[in-house]
Amino acid sequence: MQLNLSGRYQDNIQTDILLEDPGNLHLQELYFQFGRYLLISSSRKGTLPANLQGIWANQISTPWNCDYHININMQMNYWPADVANLSECFTPFTELVESLVQPGTNTARIQYNAGGWCSQVITNIWGYTSPGEGVGWGMYTVGGAWLCLQLWDHYTFTKDRKYLERIYPVMLKSARFFLDWLVQDPQSGKLVSGPSNSPENHFFAPDGSVASLTMGPSHDQQVIFHFFSSVSEAGAILKNDDSLLYKIREALSNLEHPKIGSDGRLMEWREEFKEQEPTHRHVSHLYALYPGNQITPSATPELAAAARKTLEARTDVGTGWSLAWKVNFWARLLDGDRAHRLLTNLLNKTKSYKVQMSDEGGTYQNLFCGHPPFQIDGNFGATAGITEMLLQSHKGELHLLPALPTAWKNGSFSGFKARGGFEVSINWKDKIITSASVKSLSGNKCIIRTAIPITIEGVKAQTKESGKDYLTIFTTEAGKDYRIIVKTR
Repeated sequence: MQLNLSGRYQDNIQTDILLEDPGNLHLQELYFQFGRYLLISSSRKGTLPANLQGIWANQISTPWNCDYHININMQMNYWPADVANLSECFTPFTELVESLVQPGTNTARIQYNAGGWCSQVITNIWGYTSPGEGVGWGMYTVGGAWLCLQLWDHYTFTKDRKYLERIYPVMLKSARFFLDWLVQDPQSGKLVSGPSNSPENHFFAPDGSVASLTMGPSHDQQVIFHFFSSVSEAGAILKNDDSLLYKIREALSNLEHPKIGSDGRLMEWREEFKEQEPTHRHVSHLYALYPGNQITPSATPELAAAARKTLEARTDVGTGWSLAWKVNFWARLLDGDRAHRLLTNLLNKTKSYKVQMSDEGGTYQNLFCGHPPFQIDGNFGATAGITEMLLQSHKGELHLLPALPTAWKNGSFSGFKARGGFEVSINWKDKIITSASVKSLSGNKCIIRTAIPITIEGVKAQTKESGKDYLTIFTTEAGKDYRIIVKTR
């Protein structure tokens, strides 16, 4: 797998000196490959999955216990696993999630008098699944669902039916918990989650007090919607007729959905509460934009515009991993220049080694991501973000160069993986594709979205216009490479 943004760059400058210019294209290539290296080094078959510091924790008592935070951080560690062609590194993640089912079943029964299994904001190798150390942020019941969604996403890349058969019972049992957990809102009649929080954020209650727990926070609703949809699809693929599927699909159709506030932003809570910290590092109510797929500029333009306003209000500052998440957000909004700006912000040097929860995020001179202090998820999130600027597949199609920034005028990549079981390689010049190829790993139908019309060498393909883009649709055979021919205008 290769990425070339800088041409024939002579790699003879020390890394700490490279960091003096965060816009250096070779530095951005290096940071991308460094993220892949870190995942290869810290997540292999037979090992534990990568945690908050990977395998590079240098203290007995580390920041945040060097554990697994599952309100984004552990998931972010594995965002690049498939897209950056490291699917083999995902095995430890799967095994850890499977290990949480039994203790999570106990937590669901004892803590919530519910069936199924659940896990909260933090976990570890001893199966900790109870609410976290503080109820204001630790009451996070959708952790298990988000973990299961990561398993499902891995399947969408590999199309490995045996793997789906393995994880489906884990997903179904987690969904069983949410059928007991959701309650009907007395005013709207819709199903809502709660009491819960929008991860680690707080708001001012009507009496002026600071609170975090409420009913139906947008993040919960989005995760559960995505999760129920995925369980339903998995059941259909496996031709499973479990009676729970009917209840899941019924609940899915009755979930409360995100709303747009009077200020044009996507609402974080069901009421327009004022945030205690308007630029908070978590932007959890945009889960449906990334890594979810419920919000897209083409299918839900109003929600996408509201997501953009939300990001503008949150600003371009933050902790290291938060900046990495915003790279992915802006890529999904198809704004390559803004995504690139966040990437360069992340590559700014930080010299802070104390816990800083709001800003000063950046990169240390050895390329470790600074929360601060060191927290590895920003490295992984940025690697995923770079791929997201160059290739997207969350809508069931391969969108080539969807958020290409001006700074990456010329370049190439090979070996990026896409959902549906495809591997993609592209060369471009002056921001226009000059050549490309797609390898079909699973023999599925392929849909390619491009800014210019294309044909597929030796294949009869259907082409149609979609907005300003072109969709090219053709059938594939497993193991076969398909060369894309760019039509000259």
